[in-house]
Amino acid sequence: MKGARPTKDNLVTQQIVSPSVAKQNAPRVIALLNQKGGVGKTTSTANIGAAFAVMGLRTLVVDLDPQSNLSLHFGHEPQPDQPTVRDLFMNPDIAAADLVRAARPNLWFIPSDTELALVEGELALVANMQQILAERLAPVMPSFDVILLDCPPSLGVLTVNALTIADEVVVPTQAQYLALRGLEKLLETVLLVQRALNPKLKVAGVVLCMHESQSSHGKAVVEEMDGYFAKYRGSELPWQDAEVFRPAVRRNIKLAEAPSFGQTIFDYAPNCAGAADYRTLAETIRSRWKPQQLQENLAVAVGLASS
Repeated sequence: MKGARPTKDNLVTQQIVSPSVAKQNAPRVIALLNQKGGVGKTTSTANIGAAFAVMGLRTLVVDLDPQSNLSLHFGHEPQPDQPTVRDLFMNPDIAAADLVRAARPNLWFIPSDTELALVEGELALVANMQQILAERLAPVMPSFDVILLDCPPSLGVLTVNALTIADEVVVPTQAQYLALRGLEKLLETVLLVQRALNPKLKVAGVVLCMHESQSSHGKAVVEEMDGYFAKYRGSELPWQDAEVFRPAVRRNIKLAEAPSFGQTIFDYAPNCAGAADYRTLAETIRSRWKPQQLQENLAVAVGLASS
């Protein structure tokens, strides 16, 4: 089905912030990551981002997955002559602002395409290859309150770039035994990046997707995840304050249908269970931010809305 096209194509034409406002605004950068595909990572990125936008936070979502599914959530089908996030890594002549596209009020995105899969090999010999995303996004970052990075289902160069710029990691997953084992490997990668590249990096927690609360296996896995994070309280590891977020996102057919219409769940079925879960989940994630930072970001958002 043909999705709705974004209302405007370019961030620059909208003159989001003045230089004086930009200096005040340091966005919260969240990497959504799971090395296993099909767990609800992209659905969570799109809909948490949309929920933040509904709250009044100016939100940028960056599609770092060569599958480009996040772009489809916003009704965007990459064209051969259109720049994408691959150009952010490989073409210094294209500015980040030229890649940002409007999706909804308060919501923008940078699209991906399948050629992004080639970037891993092309960056292998590039100096400071882990820092490229941070350097190229820097000019547009002050325009936003929140930036969400939809990472590929791997722990390669693209993911390391995301972790290098992120404040926190959110792990969308399912309540399954193998997912728990994969979580431990993912946390090891976060620890390595924190120690070598990004001392501020933290793990915020786990989002349970496509959850069936009546499953005895699911209940056992969630209990084990809760216990795992509780064990590291006060450990000074990046996940010492991490939690299994509530509510879990219930299995909901509307969440699966929405991308085929180029819509987030708040466009497609705003009153369904999936919309309610992601709305509350976004509020939970935001409530963890430091009060001073939240106050500053919201003040900027209100000022922009009235300008």
